[in-house]
Amino acid sequence: MSDTSNAVKGKAFNLSKAVEYADGSVVSKTLIKKDIGNVTLFAFDAGQGLSEHTAPFDALVYIMDGEAEITIGGQPQNVVSGEMLIMPANIAHALHAKTPFKMLLVMIRGKVNSE
Repeated sequence: MSDTSNAVKGKAFNLSKAVEYADGSVVSKTLIKKDIGNVTLFAFDAGQGLSEHTAPFDALVYIMDGEAEITIGGQPQNVVSGEMLIMPANIAHALHAKTPFKMLLVMIRGKVNSE
């Protein structure tokens, strides 16, 4: 998949309006996709989510709208509009929309050391 941000490069845009809610769905829009990381917008309808998974690098989540329950290492926590958290590398995490919510996900891949 290529970098899909060409339409917005060099121009201001409204992050909240860049992805819209869809009934019973999760909508995503990749703003930047590079070997070193991704920046992706998500819109989750209430009740939708991402099942438990891990990633080999930290991921920054910024909640732009609504409320979600994010479980990291078996510990659930509610996050609301304006809050952010870092999901640590190699720790299982999952997301569940308590209300419709939008988030910005920033993942930056680091070089993996093989010791």
